[in-house]
Amino acid sequence: MPDDRPSVLTPDEASSPDADLSTLAPLRWPVFRMLWLVWLASNICMWMNDVAAAWLMTSLTTSPVWVALVQTAATMPVFLFGLPSGALADIVDRRRFYITTQFWVASVALLLCATVLTGTVTPPLLLLLTFANGIGLAMRWPVYSAVVPELIPRAQLPAALALNGITMNASRIVGPLLAGALIASIGSAAVFVLNAGLSLTSAFMLMRWQREHKPDPLGRQRLWSAMRVGVQFVRQSPRLKAVLLRIALFFFHSTALIALLPLVARGLQGGDAATFTVLLASMGMGAIATAFLMPRLRQWLARDQVVLYGTLLQSGATLVMAFASNVAVAVPAMFVAGMAWIATANSLSVSAQLALPDWVRARGMAIYQMAIMGASAFGAGLWGQVAALSTVQLSLLVAALTGGTAMWLATRFVVDLQIEEDLTPSHVLPVPVAKQPPATGHVLVSIDYRIDPARAADFERVMQDSRRSRLAQGALEWHLLRDISDPGHYTEQIVDESWTEHLRRFDRVTAADIALRERKLAFHLEEAPPRVTRYVVDTPRT
Repeated sequence: MPDDRPSVLTPDEASSPDADLSTLAPLRWPVFRMLWLVWLASNICMWMNDVAAAWLMTSLTTSPVWVALVQTAATMPVFLFGLPSGALADIVDRRRFYITTQFWVASVALLLCATVLTGTVTPPLLLLLTFANGIGLAMRWPVYSAVVPELIPRAQLPAALALNGITMNASRIVGPLLAGALIASIGSAAVFVLNAGLSLTSAFMLMRWQREHKPDPLGRQRLWSAMRVGVQFVRQSPRLKAVLLRIALFFFHSTALIALLPLVARGLQGGDAATFTVLLASMGMGAIATAFLMPRLRQWLARDQVVLYGTLLQSGATLVMAFASNVAVAVPAMFVAGMAWIATANSLSVSAQLALPDWVRARGMAIYQMAIMGASAFGAGLWGQVAALSTVQLSLLVAALTGGTAMWLATRFVVDLQIEEDLTPSHVLPVPVAKQPPATGHVLVSIDYRIDPARAADFERVMQDSRRSRLAQGALEWHLLRDISDPGHYTEQIVDESWTEHLRRFDRVTAADIALRERKLAFHLEEAPPRVTRYVVDTPRT
């Protein structure tokens, strides 16, 4: 591949004062620029589909529950299939996988068009096909999130994620405008035809991407094992867990405004499909304007402050929308909601990306997206039900008040320390070689330490960090054994799923893990390094 590789600019160079860290800087990398345009087209398709489906549902039924369930059907697939998709994106050819998702979305769009033209569309069928379209989103989101850090220097990652936010919100403007114009002039079927055309065009653009897939020398990891390891990594990362809590709380409450927006638009003075489109476009414009201010905003405020203030701003905008009676009040409120959305989502997305090493990035970002979509899906259903039992106004009011309160509690009691570990791959440790590698059975690794008993408490605290590290790398079990008769003798035991999975852990060792290893060795009293013994755990025959 020619000059479009990010290796032209090293991370050290990118972090220098002379480096370009502006929002538009990542677009100078040709491959990123091409994928960004594909992502823009994909998001336009998503918004066109959501707008057409939501408006079509209002013509099929007046029930707030059915209307809100369109948002649930669109987002629930990411919650259900995000992790398998992320695991696949980490173990298969990402280019081919991404192309496949585009053909899937195009096929669903054509099916939606056929049902509308034949007059066979019903509320349940519309939800089913909207759900199928969401599966395409569930498949393509993790692979795109995983390849972005490959294409640009690390220092430009926040800018790249801001650009991704721009695509989402530019599509929030372009998609609804196109959908609204087509619905008004031709009908909903035309929206789905255009979706299919854009998806196919994106697939052909991706075919020009000359990415070299490098198969794992140890062979392709099993899907179930890859999913397990991805979940384990997130469970062992305090920072990721804090980020997931925040993003889930934000989208659970903020989705009330999006899910009920068709009904809010109808309730405004002179409200119609065009009003709905204008409100969505206003939100997108607010997000785009704020995206260009994110570099300066990151200089003024810590990420947790941006998240809290963004959530409070979103709650304020939702409160205004609950009592808005005309477009003149609603449009500025939606603009502010877009500002809050991009500031909060971008800050949390940067935190998630910086907490993930490359080998598990797609799975980690899939879980991150699952938190967003799961919270959005359940939130849309809940706030729709509240609106059905009371009023749309009361539902928005409750969502706004509880959203701001919940985020304040999260930032106060679940602290994101924002400590960025060095996740650069390290190949310092020699890979073990077995004369006869075991074909079956778990592998137990035993490491013996000799320490000063007076420092036992400090050693055990460091070993808890070792536990998190080993489990995050994919180990099945971890134990620390203390010799009853010899207080200075400790044994660390790690159980791996197989010999192959044991070897995979050596590829996952980062610079931070090596630093942790040095901390452990500082307690070891003997000149020789700790003795390492490996056993195979044979399954008893019956």
